[in-house]
Amino acid sequence: MPGPTPDPVDGAAALPPEADVVVVGGGIIGTTTALELAERGLKVVLCEKGIIAGEQSSRNWGWVRLARRDPREIELMMASIKIWEGLAERVGADVGYTQCGVVVPFYSAENAAKDTDWLKNVEGRQTRIERVDRETVDRLLPGLNFAHDGGIYAPHDGRAEPQKAAPAVARAAAAKGATVMTGCAVRGLDVEGGVVKGVYTEKGRIRADAVVVAGGAWSRLLLRQAGVTLPQLKVTNSVMRTTPVADGPTVTIRGPNFSVRKRADGGYTISTLVANDFDLTPDSFRFFAKFLPAAKMEWRQLRPRLGLRFYQELRDMAPWDPNAESPFEEIRILDPAPNKRMTDRAFAAAKEAIPALRKAEVAQRWAGMIDATPDAVPVISKVAERPGLTIATGFSGHGFGLGPASGRLAADLVTGAHPLVDPAAFRLSRFFDGSPIVPLTGV
Repeated sequence: MPGPTPDPVDGAAALPPEADVVVVGGGIIGTTTALELAERGLKVVLCEKGIIAGEQSSRNWGWVRLARRDPREIELMMASIKIWEGLAERVGADVGYTQCGVVVPFYSAENAAKDTDWLKNVEGRQTRIERVDRETVDRLLPGLNFAHDGGIYAPHDGRAEPQKAAPAVARAAAAKGATVMTGCAVRGLDVEGGVVKGVYTEKGRIRADAVVVAGGAWSRLLLRQAGVTLPQLKVTNSVMRTTPVADGPTVTIRGPNFSVRKRADGGYTISTLVANDFDLTPDSFRFFAKFLPAAKMEWRQLRPRLGLRFYQELRDMAPWDPNAESPFEEIRILDPAPNKRMTDRAFAAAKEAIPALRKAEVAQRWAGMIDATPDAVPVISKVAERPGLTIATGFSGHGFGLGPASGRLAADLVTGAHPLVDPAAFRLSRFFDGSPIVPLTGV
């Protein structure tokens, strides 16, 4: 069963020979970066090898949440929520955004202790996330059918529609003057004397003084060809959606072994943090030491497997001629097979906990490739050894909600504007300068 179908975006017919900035990748990060830059009057070309939002940007859960964020992402996420609130008006199209609230029930003493401790990270901030009692959780989720002792409630958290958001932003960027190229793979960065001078695409060369790599799961491979090391691995998460349910919950819930959010079509997107498959690849061993702390924390959520991807990625690491076909053209859209067993388990757990969902049926299953970093925090960073290059990738499953603010921060770095938030936590060099590399939340 193929993945979700994003809203269509018509690509430009001709490739400009030059630009101020080339953005590589047509997901939520790339499109928001392109829109920001176009609104600032720059000549922008966005290159997408497949279709806009063809991969993880249309396959994620659709959450726009601050609750349980890694502390290093909190300021960026708060800024992103503010942008989401006005995004539909800004782009002139529905992105499915609504502030539905997120509830995280305390379903174990360990869970309650960790989540309560996390609340210290938002004390004194201009946001409302609080611990609530069991009566409040039961009011928000009538009929909830598992033992709990209250939970965390984030009323300003929300949801949006992944199949709509990035395409709407891409069309808005084009309306502001950006050239949006689809079916146009970037084969390599044009590097002269260590300085990035543009890109080589399958349709020709683009000269540019700045390039933003926002290629999601593909970023590591593209950057490696330019001599830049990005510690990044891929995790496959499986998801499903249901048929519409008339009286299901409106708030989003993260429960034990399931997560549920209502969709604009009346159905529900259902998954779980444990619906993750991890293909062993050469990079798994190359970056083993850097990912070891995360592996120790998340080992229950991962199922390692060895298969054809190991040999495919081993082959892809070989250098190629930018004037010849690249791996980015061989696979236009990553469409991994979903793990039916894990989505069945998540659906069963959701139906047991939320009786209204027992009326629902499976409408579709899919999987997507998550671009993960060792500390599960993105890289939004200039690259000191490659002047002209900015990276915005490695969102580790958090990119959809963070997308609008991340695009703005990337644009700030490109243009030299005062950054939206302090970018230090997102610098690429943290993986090499002796800084501790560890996820701080486990979600």
